[in-house]
Amino acid sequence: MKSYIPKDWRIWFGLSLTFLWFCFLIIYIARNVGWSSFLDLSIEEMGTFLEGAFAFLAFLWLVIGLFIQQSVLAENNEELRRNNAHSEKQAQAIAATEMNARQETFFKIAESTRRQLGSITGILFLSSQGPIGNNTYTSEELAEIWTQFASGDVEVFPRLFLTIGGEEVDWFDLFYGTEIRRRHTENILVGFDRLMELAKDCDSDNIILDSLIHSGHGWLNLRMRELHPDIKFEPIMGTDSVEYLDGIIKSSIKRS
Repeated sequence: MKSYIPKDWRIWFGLSLTFLWFCFLIIYIARNVGWSSFLDLSIEEMGTFLEGAFAFLAFLWLVIGLFIQQSVLAENNEELRRNNAHSEKQAQAIAATEMNARQETFFKIAESTRRQLGSITGILFLSSQGPIGNNTYTSEELAEIWTQFASGDVEVFPRLFLTIGGEEVDWFDLFYGTEIRRRHTENILVGFDRLMELAKDCDSDNIILDSLIHSGHGWLNLRMRELHPDIKFEPIMGTDSVEYLDGIIKSSIKRS
């Protein structure tokens, strides 16, 4: 059951002074004026007496009200500050939840996209290194590689491309030598670029983007971008390792 008894000590202080003041007025009237004479006062004299008698109480409760109002305002400000802090935490939690949801969606899309890119890279590898290309790999060897790809190694073909050595290798011919190769290469470029853009939307510190750039697909994509005959691609900006390590060194120096 809700209690209506005031808890603020200033109210009790004001009530106590008010009670004492009424006691004082009663004693004052009884000793100095007399109750019979007091009741016989004219309206003007009675009003003047009551005005003076209650002026103290009016001032007292005015001051108490101001102090109580200041306390209430301070409490309201503190409550507002707590609400703002709580709202900020809620906003951060919502943002973190949204970021986690975007990351989960990205990883699901990335898995299928990387498999698609690996498949296209395999076809490109087949057209240049298989029997219909320079016959570096036999049909049996390619079948084994495709089995490895089907078992989950989606970057087996990008790694094979990157390990092709020798000065006699014409990388431009491998990627853009025929219309079919160019179409496959550009499909890889488009798919990987779209995957990177999707990674940027759910990656606040470039960890996901860096993992893409420094993967087999990423390194192969960089080489394809450099050799494109018609398009000058903007450089892919990941984490600058030198700048990152310099920041760690500076932080350790400050702590020491």
